[in-house]
Amino acid sequence: MFGTYLYRELSNRRKQTAIIAAGMALAIALVMIVNGVAAGVRDAQATVLASVYGVGTDITVTQEPIQPGGGEEGAPQEGPRFEFGAEDGDTANGTTALSQSSLTSGIGSSTFDADALTTALSLDSVAAATATLALSNVSFSGEVAAPTTTDTGETAPGEGTQQGGRGGPDGAGGSAFNVDTFTVTGIDVAGESVGPLTSVELVDGRAFESSDSDANVVILDTSYATTSSLTVGDSLEIGGEEFEVIGTVTSTSADATTASNTYIPLDTAQRVADLENQISTVYVQAASSTDIAAVQTALQTELPDASVKTQEDLASSVSGSLSTASDLVGKLGTWLSIIVLAAAFLISVLLTTSGVARRTREFGTLKAIGWSNGAVVRQVAGESLVQGAIGGVIGVAIGLLGILAINIAAPVLSASATATATTGQGAGAGGGGGGNRFGDAATTAAATTDIALQIPVTFGIIGIAVALAILGGLIAGAFGGWRAARLRPAEALRSVA
Repeated sequence: MFGTYLYRELSNRRKQTAIIAAGMALAIALVMIVNGVAAGVRDAQATVLASVYGVGTDITVTQEPIQPGGGEEGAPQEGPRFEFGAEDGDTANGTTALSQSSLTSGIGSSTFDADALTTALSLDSVAAATATLALSNVSFSGEVAAPTTTDTGETAPGEGTQQGGRGGPDGAGGSAFNVDTFTVTGIDVAGESVGPLTSVELVDGRAFESSDSDANVVILDTSYATTSSLTVGDSLEIGGEEFEVIGTVTSTSADATTASNTYIPLDTAQRVADLENQISTVYVQAASSTDIAAVQTALQTELPDASVKTQEDLASSVSGSLSTASDLVGKLGTWLSIIVLAAAFLISVLLTTSGVARRTREFGTLKAIGWSNGAVVRQVAGESLVQGAIGGVIGVAIGLLGILAINIAAPVLSASATATATTGQGAGAGGGGGGNRFGDAATTAAATTDIALQIPVTFGIIGIAVALAILGGLIAGAFGGWRAARLRPAEALRSVA
């Protein structure tokens, strides 16, 4: 009886059913697409962050930069200073060839005591933690004009050529030199379950072993290895010492780069850079996602001078068009969905209640022949639920088509995330016992990449759509049923008369 009557009433009110279902479908489709885009943006951010901070990293601990010159432990180092004595280098054909490299944390970055790692590991709900030391290697190589002796026995500057350096006018007293800079990350070879190396895969050679803890071995990013024409078995000078290339790695994601040009054991990095027992970042993995906030609070309490950030905090630092998309979805997209959904619900309620008003004779007659208020309410609510369900099915279909269209179009977003490291910026040259000073720019161990946005389709998104359809039907049915229950049989009799 209920089903037959329900089918008949919906068939007789096809226009109203179509309008309610269409409004609900468009609102639900928009909500699905907005939620899907938000999930896609979060996945893209996670990809960029993982390439810098590693897969599984929930929290990072760093030291806020201290103004240089204060002499505090862990304060940022000044730019590397290259000093050459009068007898240094090889002189031939009127020029002296000089070469030197320096490994430093550089301006704009700070180091702190490695005991912070012990503190992190001692906390409850910490599943894993490791430390790294982000450095920059600046290499100077080139030629300066050798001094000449005049007839009076005085020393005069020689003439030189200019190839990338500064000199006097017409090349007098000039020099030719090159400055090469690449990023170096000291890795705790015993803590690879979390940190930058968890987001890379081995391409050639081998990974670090426990026996490499203080060895002069290096793993290269494949892009840097290709650019520098280096392969496994070759040697690379870092901080004035020779390192053997034991492997090359690439990012596990095709859309992101690795966090550093080169990786060396942490103990070796501390020794070569003269930063004993110093680190720049601690990577922490919580036992579960529900423990992240508690671990962050505990770390901030134990390390009051440190900067403790979760992945959510780090995601806000992702720049580029990916950040713009995130802001758009988070603000405009969400509010637009709410407004459209509210409008769809309101239209459904208004059409249902107005339909009840037009059916005064029908409901009054039904109540006169014995229908209870509950039966009338169930009838109206049932019709609204069916209309909402129809809109939900259509909305899910439209939403899936919209998501498919976006995935096929694959809009490309640029993104960049940085970790603590430095690159060389300026150079000055001198010779004959003088000094060469190179200023380092601020942090640039970064993953900068273009990411094709892909929207994941999950049962969660579909579930939200179904829930909204049911909710819309219930709201419209509640208002319509309340209106129908207030009708009296006498009103129907007066209408008939």
